Amino acid sequence: MTDRVEESLFSGLGRVVVLVDDPDAALAFYRDVLGFRVLYDRTADGYRFLHIGLPGQESVGIWLMPAIGDRERDLVGRQCGGQPLLVLYTADPDAVRERLREHGVRIWDEREDADSRSFHLADLYGNVIIVTQLRGPAGHR
Repeated sequence: MTDRVEESLFSGLGRVVVLVDDPDAALAFYRDVLGFRVLYDRTADGYRFLHIGLPGQESVGIWLMPAIGDRERDLVGRQCGGQPLLVLYTADPDAVRERLREHGVRIWDEREDADSRSFHLADLYGNVIIVTQLRGPAGHR
């Protein structure tokens, strides 16, 4: 093992693509319930480019991509095969849990261990999202 940090071929992570049936409904959930904000919203040649992200992290986000065709529509809510789509870090999981419950979001698999507290939720299409509070040395993420 070396202390030298290897150079990356890439300058950063940009967008994670999430297939949706209705971009406006998906935006309402991610913005109004989870607190994301619109980073970019433009329609060109009949195709909408709707990018959202967390405040202060504008270089990373989600592209709410409208599903086109039967194959893509079949993947909406299942594009990760039942595995989590996202992990969101928080300093206050209790406040997040309360906000989600106010919006009728189902929460499950609540866990607490030495280095984290977490729980699962699903977006309006069924994509699983994990909310995590990291503790200790890893808690700075």
